[in-house]
Amino acid sequence: MTKLLAVDYTITGPGVQVSGDGVSQAEQIIGNIIGVLTVFAVIWFVIQIMLAGYAFITTEGDEKKMEVARKRLTEGVIGLALVVVALGFGSLIARVAGLGNVFDLNQMFGLFTF
Repeated sequence: MTKLLAVDYTITGPGVQVSGDGVSQAEQIIGNIIGVLTVFAVIWFVIQIMLAGYAFITTEGDEKKMEVARKRLTEGVIGLALVVVALGFGSLIARVAGLGNVFDLNQMFGLFTF
């Protein structure tokens, strides 16, 4: 209910009536998606580093295979470093903005109770 020129009015439209705070729900959903994607990215790059290590073991001295394994290891380490730096940078910005802990796994997954 809002007053405009001292007159009360209510705006209603067709369809589903909105209830609750949609902005905070959207923020929570987006934050959860980013958190889950971050966890998947870390897992992905750790697996890539492990596979690169296995590739190094199985090169049998072949220079071409060793170069492919070295490139894969470098890409995995750089990718993992980028994810960690982005996570830290995002957390820093959130704290400066006063949002608290935006990367709280307990809140994202709701599975862990302490």
